Amino acid sequence: MNSNSTNTREPARIWIGTLAFLLPFLSLVTLFGVSLVSFLFLISALISFKPARDALRRHWPQIRWVVLAFLLHFLFVLACAVLRGASMGPVEKPARMLFAASALAMVLAARPPRATLWWGAAAGGLAALPFIAWQRLGLGIERPGGLINAITFGDLALLLGLLALVGAIDLRDRPRQALLAGAGALAGIAASLMTGTRGGWLGLLLMGLVLLPRRGMFGTRRGGMLLAGAAVVLAAVWFAPGLGLHARFVEGVDEARDWYAGGQVWTNVGSRLELWKGALMLVEERPLLGRDFEEGRARLAEYARAGTLDPMVLELPHLHNDGLQALATGGVVGFALWAAILAAPLAFFLRRLGRDMRAPQFAAALAGVVVVLGYMGFGLTEVIFWSMKGSLFYALMVFMLVGFCLNAKEKIG
Repeated sequence: MNSNSTNTREPARIWIGTLAFLLPFLSLVTLFGVSLVSFLFLISALISFKPARDALRRHWPQIRWVVLAFLLHFLFVLACAVLRGASMGPVEKPARMLFAASALAMVLAARPPRATLWWGAAAGGLAALPFIAWQRLGLGIERPGGLINAITFGDLALLLGLLALVGAIDLRDRPRQALLAGAGALAGIAASLMTGTRGGWLGLLLMGLVLLPRRGMFGTRRGGMLLAGAAVVLAAVWFAPGLGLHARFVEGVDEARDWYAGGQVWTNVGSRLELWKGALMLVEERPLLGRDFEEGRARLAEYARAGTLDPMVLELPHLHNDGLQALATGGVVGFALWAAILAAPLAFFLRRLGRDMRAPQFAAALAGVVVVLGYMGFGLTEVIFWSMKGSLFYALMVFMLVGFCLNAKEKIG
């Protein structure tokens, strides 16, 4: 009976493993990859409805807060659109992020090997690097972004590199495979650096603040070597003249000082500070439930005409900070529900991370922490959830990693 059950599950295991590989692999080198994988997960869950439903039901006590966070966020955005009589366009993203729970259901039901995700992240980094290098070095584009904008490309490339690095940790008992995953990690990080993106590295700071107090989990020789290697790479990145990261940091500090002194607004940092000033003005007017973003833009235009804000705030599509965007459009209620889609998964992964690198769920839990903290860092200077690609990538990754965590905990698959 057990053999027949395994044989019956094998095609699903291979198929869902393929989707786990394709999500990171296609994320930066195609425009359609992330959406395609999300639809394929949903269709797979509908076709395998009973096994998917049973898998969710079996693990509901462990996953309920993560799923409910996405559900409540979706319901709030839907209610705001209906009650305000606004466009239903903003509802699509939270709806599709909720439907990404189909990835969780299928990972739990099919039990694919988590190595497929590591290989996808490594392959995604290796595919992204020559693409972005050609734009930077061959075409002379100062801030290349592949098929999307430079900031989102740089953020996601960094995330792919870090996920591949986690994969190298997970594959440490298979040296050749770990080496290949490490190569993918370096490629993803290098691709991020070539975009010139600075804000994404704030995610690394958050990861350090959360993970370093758990230094006991790095107490092994391999863990110590990992920390030492990370420090060397960061130092090299910071001081390498060709990468310009240190120079861009100094430039950012100068731009901030200039803005505070009433000088130039149309700079990378100055424009953000002006937008954040406008966002706080919007929040002060409607602190509880916020307002529709188009209505908010009209109010920003009034501020600009009155001379309270620089007119440049109308030239940018969003507020360049995820938290302020959520506050301005949803008030403190909307902000709390948006924050829950970050806090609930983070709490789930931290509970399962532990301090033992040899624990079966360690790699999946660490990858989950990396994804959530990465997005928190990205959102400090960018609205990473603005694009469908950025939103779906987060939801699919979170749900898949929750599934891989639970499968590993059961020591199955």
